[in-house]
Amino acid sequence: MIRLLAKWFIRDRESDSPERVRSAYGVLSGCFGIFLNLCLFTVKLVFGLLAHAVSLQADAFNNLGDAGSSVIALFGFRLASKKPDRDHPYGHGRVEYLAGLFVAIAIILMGWSLLRSAFDLLLHGGEPAYAAHFWPSMCVMIVSILVKLYMFLYNRALAKRFDSTALKAVAFDSLSDTAATGAVLVSALVTRYVTLPDWIRPDAWSGILVALFILFTGLKSVRETTAPLLGKRPDPAFVSAIREATLSFEGIGGVHDVIVHDYGPGRVFVSLHAEVSAVADVREIHEVIDNAERCLSERFRCNATIHMDPILTDDPETAKLHEAAAAIVSAVDPSLSIHDFRVTPSPNGKTLLFDVAVPYAFRITDEALAEQIRTAVETQMMHTSADVTVDRMEEESES
Repeated sequence: MIRLLAKWFIRDRESDSPERVRSAYGVLSGCFGIFLNLCLFTVKLVFGLLAHAVSLQADAFNNLGDAGSSVIALFGFRLASKKPDRDHPYGHGRVEYLAGLFVAIAIILMGWSLLRSAFDLLLHGGEPAYAAHFWPSMCVMIVSILVKLYMFLYNRALAKRFDSTALKAVAFDSLSDTAATGAVLVSALVTRYVTLPDWIRPDAWSGILVALFILFTGLKSVRETTAPLLGKRPDPAFVSAIREATLSFEGIGGVHDVIVHDYGPGRVFVSLHAEVSAVADVREIHEVIDNAERCLSERFRCNATIHMDPILTDDPETAKLHEAAAAIVSAVDPSLSIHDFRVTPSPNGKTLLFDVAVPYAFRITDEALAEQIRTAVETQMMHTSADVTVDRMEEESES
């Protein structure tokens, strides 16, 4: 169905820009979700009232909340597709993350409301459920489960295709709804065909379980949608691919300080340092860097910036000192490495200048680590001092 609607309403989906196609699919998914959820809300509410089924009425309002979530996701896609402006030079892509967060909050609020309703039914009781209109109510619940499973599948497919946290949140909201309606259906069958004491109320207990499940789903979605806003660690495979692509260019001997800035889908900025020969022709190596930036931007759909770090690659003495300094740093801890290595003369001999890449989980403070390395260099290498800069920014981290 969603493919048929896409053919009708997204006419330039093959030739248009990826950002516009992505936004169009997000809008289409949101509108379709609103329509389906409003239909489910209306039918469930009518039969929930006719059957005096509190659980089915609560499930109906759950669908109404889903319609509101789809509205939020819809506006999120529209705002996220806005072009960069003076106040937002990196675009509005993170609005989509906010939309996903609002969807997750809506899930939590609905779960809390269902939990309160279920406890109220358990403690105070109510009219017998499903004394009338049992089979029409069952048909409504079965159709609802099938519709929600369909919504989960197409939203999940679109979320994977367009890497959308908002659509992913909507998809798992639909999946939680199938569990909710399924629990209501089971409780209806138990209420109808099993004789139980008055204090055992299947509607209430199923409502509690469903509400707890919905709350869990909402909290999980909050974690997934807030991570990009706070600056989560990018995919290590993505960083590794960036490194390999950059190193494939002749003249680039090393890559470090790879930083990924995520400003929303389609708004990824990558910066890195590339080590090049200090004696190479500046114009030639500049052209290599330009080609590498262009390659990264086209291949990974990002904005790439490469900083050149000139190093001496054919000086035996510098290479020997580099090897000795790397061994000293590795002896402090094998997880440490050095880059930006340079040698300058000093009144008492030589000064080694280099950065030490340190994992974030490393327990020693920057000052203590730098002092330890300086002392080791001065002790083990005669007439040599060290100027050490500690770099806590790992290649897989984000700033």
